[in-house]
Amino acid sequence: MIVTIGNTKGGVGKTTTAVNVAIARALAGRDVWLVDGDRQGTAQTAISIRGDAGRQPGVAVAQYADGQTLRGQVLQQRAKFDDIIIDAGGRDSTALRAALVLSDVVLVPFQPRSYDVWALGDIAALVEEARSVRDGLRALCFLNLADAGAASADNAEAAAAVADWPALEFLSTPVVRRKAFANAAGQGLCVHELQPRDLKACAELDALMARVFSYENEVV
Repeated sequence: MIVTIGNTKGGVGKTTTAVNVAIARALAGRDVWLVDGDRQGTAQTAISIRGDAGRQPGVAVAQYADGQTLRGQVLQQRAKFDDIIIDAGGRDSTALRAALVLSDVVLVPFQPRSYDVWALGDIAALVEEARSVRDGLRALCFLNLADAGAASADNAEAAAAVADWPALEFLSTPVVRRKAFANAAGQGLCVHELQPRDLKACAELDALMARVFSYENEVV
C-alpha cells in the first residue's frame, strides 16, 4: 500500500506522522520504505538516526525531492515493499503531485487553527486533479496537534469545516499535541518504542492507523 502524508501547509506535523506511521508498520511485520519527498530531508535524517543506533526492525529510506525522480523510483521499487510511506513537503511541489498520483491513500494532517483549515482547499484541489489520472485515490484528513479534551471548541469547529471540501474525508481520530510524538520521531522511533511509554499517544496512533489501513484489502 502506498500512503502519502501530505499537505500544502507547513508546520502541521507531516514528517512526525510519516516517521511514526512507517515505523509502526515495520513493528507490525511489514517491509516498509519511507520516501522523503522534502528537500529538508528530516524524515531521512530520523531513519538514519534509527539505523545508526542499531534499532530493529529497520526501515528503508530514500530522499527524492524532484517529482520525476520520485515517480520513477517508486514505480521501479514498489514491488519490493509491503508499504511505501511518502513524506511530502509542506508546499505545492512536483514531489507532492507525483506522490498523489502514485498513492492509494493521501493522509492530510491539519491543526485546528483557521489558517490550517483554510489551506485544506489547496490540497483538496490537488487531490481532485490527481483523481483525473488516478482512479481510487482516497483522501483522508485528521486533526493533528489537536487540543486536549473532547470538548475543545477549536477541534469541533475545524472538524466541521472539512465539509466545505468534499474531496476530503474526515477521520474522527485526532492526534493530540503530545511531546511523545516529536520526541520519538526525533530519535528515529515510534511512540510505541519510546520509554517511558505515553499510552495515550500510542492509542491515538493506533486508532489513526486502523482507519488509514482499513482500506488495505481494497487496494488492487
